[in-house]
Amino acid sequence: MPFLRFPPIMTRILSTRWRGLFAAFALSLTALAEGPLPAPQAPRVLSLAECTRLAMENNHRRPASRFAVAMAEAQHRQALAGYWPHVNAKFGLQRMDEAVNFLFPSSTMYIPPQTVNVPGGSALVTIPANAFGPGFPPSNIQMPVAFPGQSVTTALQTFPVPEQNVRILERQLYSGSADLTWLLFDGGMRKGYRQQAQGAIDAARAEVRRTDLEITDSVTRLYFGAVLARQLRQLGDDTLARMEVTLELTESMFKNGSERVNKTDYLDNQVMVETIRSMVALLAKNEAAAEAALAYTMGLPWNAAVRPSSEEIPFQPYAGDLNELVAKAYEFNPDWARLEAGLRALEGAVTTERSGYYPKIAFTGQLRRWWNGQNTGLATPSNRAGWSIGAGAEIPIFNGFLTKNKVAEAIARVSKLKEEKILLREGIGLQLRDLFLSLDAATKAYQASSRAMKAAQENRELTARAYQNELIETEKVIRAQLFESFMSAQHFKTRYDLLSVESSLTLVVGKELEARWLTKP
Repeated sequence: MPFLRFPPIMTRILSTRWRGLFAAFALSLTALAEGPLPAPQAPRVLSLAECTRLAMENNHRRPASRFAVAMAEAQHRQALAGYWPHVNAKFGLQRMDEAVNFLFPSSTMYIPPQTVNVPGGSALVTIPANAFGPGFPPSNIQMPVAFPGQSVTTALQTFPVPEQNVRILERQLYSGSADLTWLLFDGGMRKGYRQQAQGAIDAARAEVRRTDLEITDSVTRLYFGAVLARQLRQLGDDTLARMEVTLELTESMFKNGSERVNKTDYLDNQVMVETIRSMVALLAKNEAAAEAALAYTMGLPWNAAVRPSSEEIPFQPYAGDLNELVAKAYEFNPDWARLEAGLRALEGAVTTERSGYYPKIAFTGQLRRWWNGQNTGLATPSNRAGWSIGAGAEIPIFNGFLTKNKVAEAIARVSKLKEEKILLREGIGLQLRDLFLSLDAATKAYQASSRAMKAAQENRELTARAYQNELIETEKVIRAQLFESFMSAQHFKTRYDLLSVESSLTLVVGKELEARWLTKP
């Protein structure tokens, strides 16, 4: 495929020695994520502190985590409701198709034969005045009267009782009642539920903390990623401007008949200029995409853009101690806090399951009243209204070892989480150790790239002057300019990598290492 062959100078630059250099330079200039250009809109110039504040206000992940806390707090209040007496009131109206009645069936009453003996005796009898005619006796007198003993015999007698339809209630009945239940003793069931609910609250709050840290980390990375994109775009503009000047100088030297520059050198230089020009266009697009991504993370509309007010990525190496970082992580890390909250919740579950061994004692009470037009049957005053109080106990005797196995399961869950806690403890320490080593490596890489960039700048200045005096070939001056651009891009990238590691440390530790980023303009 001859049409893919490079010119001679490009072949030399992209040889075994320089091909990796040029490729790394191209990748450094196009390292940012690509995305669609937003609708034209004037970008807002904001500092990191302002971007973080807007992200905390507008990002939709924070309300979601806040609602999780509200849910957990509501569940905790539900658990506390078990300590209060429960009172329920009921009211009702009932209309029946017919009145309530009681049908007393017909029957026969039997009186057996019997003999009644009446003993003899005497009794005083009062005779009123004039009982036997006028004047006799003249006044009331009492006379003893004797009677003989006698026997009265009766035969078997039957009395039929007819069927009776007794109405008990009217068709329409109004009723109302109030029931009271107060659990006095439950063997620790309510305490376990309360511990579980409190653990859920602590876990939700730890998740809120993690969400805030992740939002801060994302904003920090994208903010300085946008700064890096702008630096790379400016670096591309500067490189293009220098290469254009070199191209004009090469053209002038070629047309003036220089012995060290020919037309091939001029054409190779021109190809390089146009290649860099296309890269600059891509860098400009990536800069706009980075600003749009920052605005999106802040919760702004899709067509908004945010331009960082910082001109460069700050460099201030962290000089802390690894043991201090690990100690802070065990205190502030949200994953660690969430695991401890889960452990407390599972211990509450053990308490709840163990309550199955104990009886449950409750106090009960009831008030009742109902209204009916009937005054007889069941609708008597003593039946229409009344109250009752009492106490009840539910005592577990045997449930097929259900409670025992529930307790064993809960204890196993606690033991499992304790082992995971050990793994998390070691994992946090290992992760911080890796980040700490990465921080040290990034610091050293930053210092080395800074020295290399300064040397590349000096080399480019010297080769440019030598080229003007026709002391070196075109290949060397192009190589020096590309090398300077590559080292500058590498230096900017190492500064971003260093800041990225520090942001990761903040995310893992769960607390700001230093407040220097938010105070920078």
